[in-house]
Amino acid sequence: MAKFLSQDQINEYKECFSLYDKEQRGRIKANDLIVVMRCLGASPTPGEVGRHLQDHKLDKNAELDFSTFLTIMHKQMQQEEPPTEILSAMLMIDKEKKGYIAAEELRSKLTNLGERLTHKEASKENGSVPNERREEPILSPAARQKGHQNLAIQWTIS
Repeated sequence: MAKFLSQDQINEYKECFSLYDKEQRGRIKANDLIVVMRCLGASPTPGEVGRHLQDHKLDKNAELDFSTFLTIMHKQMQQEEPPTEILSAMLMIDKEKKGYIAAEELRSKLTNLGERLTHKEASKENGSVPNERREEPILSPAARQKGHQNLAIQWTIS
């Protein structure tokens, strides 16, 4: 597994894993798996966690060691594709298939659905979605050139 994960990732995973290894035996309870994965930034559903456990022939009352945990985390992170998931969500909101969403409509979705943002978190002067970790604004340069200042996101529909 070390060939797929950096040493920093392994150290981070080990630190979090250790917090849930209550008896310090190098094992965590299977029913803690979803919590540990989410603490590390993964977003597994209960069904996905169940499938991971099945793949390793573990039931929900079993314990898993760190090596098994690393394998599960690697597999989960491979199957999660945030850009694809975000695009799917945006396509569902864009019922008219324009290729963009008005900033006010996106703000409304972000503050009323799912893990809700505050109005302050969902507001920005340029109409882009706030996210301190992103490197580029979601509002594309093409959208700006077209004069779509009220857009929060634009994409190409193929």
